[in-house]
Amino acid sequence: MFRRPSAVPVYRPDIYTRAAILDPYPHYRALRELGPVVWLPRQRLYALPRYAECKATLRDDGAYLSGHGVAANPLTNRLSRGTTLNSDGTEHDRRRKLVAHRLLPRALRALGDDVEAQARALVDDAVRRGTVDGVDDLATALPLAVVPDLVGWPREERAHLLDWGAATFDILGPANVQALTALPRSLQMLRFARRVVRERNVLPGSMAHELLAAVDEGTLRADEVPPLLIDYIAPSLDTTVSAISSALHLFATHPEQWQLLREEPQRLANAVNEVVRFQSPLRAFTRKALSERDISGVRVPGGARVLVLYASANRDEREWDTPDAFDIRNDAGRHVGFGNGAHACAGQGLARLETTAMLQALIDRVERIELVGEPTWAVNNIIHRHEHLPVRLVPA
Repeated sequence: MFRRPSAVPVYRPDIYTRAAILDPYPHYRALRELGPVVWLPRQRLYALPRYAECKATLRDDGAYLSGHGVAANPLTNRLSRGTTLNSDGTEHDRRRKLVAHRLLPRALRALGDDVEAQARALVDDAVRRGTVDGVDDLATALPLAVVPDLVGWPREERAHLLDWGAATFDILGPANVQALTALPRSLQMLRFARRVVRERNVLPGSMAHELLAAVDEGTLRADEVPPLLIDYIAPSLDTTVSAISSALHLFATHPEQWQLLREEPQRLANAVNEVVRFQSPLRAFTRKALSERDISGVRVPGGARVLVLYASANRDEREWDTPDAFDIRNDAGRHVGFGNGAHACAGQGLARLETTAMLQALIDRVERIELVGEPTWAVNNIIHRHEHLPVRLVPA
């Protein structure tokens, strides 16, 4: 337990209530106004709500550790041992190198044609139907068609993947009702991943197949494989679902931006960055301070946990002139929506590829994206995404 130094401002509202999860940005703005480091007494965390401190902390993985867990509760930090997310230094590098080559640009380019074809087929079907759920029919359908095959998850065992993946993120928040309710589903995913490894019913040539080959060669222990599978399948699904559904919502509610993108499709890469900046898929993770640190003049004791607020950093008024305006002309490339430094999201290239493919298919076929009902947001401690998004695609 750590007592906050008297110089640190305090923010007493709980940023993990249902209401705060559904509308986090007023809380983030209040935190940024208080200072570069803010004490959250409910979670006993030092929150970093501004861009500069977030990025500096993420890039200094020698001083701010992930190997003691990145969750805001000790139980999940114990349960997540053995994952790439919960590791540092050479151990982190070893785990990441086992599969990261499959997510490098060269490997992703080989997937590009297939992903683009999948996106075009989904958009064609949605245009024919007219009104669809942007989450189920587009944002979820594309990554579910790509990611499980890449990882090697058995084709007949995918019904619960999204629910399990969301739960695996949910338990990384504080030990609130939300996290405790998600815990059984997260453990189900781990148990099933262990069964997949034990029975070896993975797809030939997949990431899982390659990991099992490493087990046979003696370069990897069998018990390391299930956490690695979850490490890559859950983030690769959820971050992409968030990015695509947010893009649909933002372009529906900002039709002038959609027309700009259709007229100037060369802005597509930056449009994806602006979507991720404006509606960050990940809210926040923690880091453990190795020793006493000075963060922008504030003393943080050794052993304390800092909460790196990605979603707040990406709306920092000190970094962007109009951070609360969605504009694909913004200089959004420096966002920290996928993290930064050694622990930056390994699946971000895949998320960009799929989001780009979906938007390109929409640009080619859709004149307007219209909301036809009230969108709903998922309630999750970590992932920020829509639950349902009723839209009409007006063909070009």
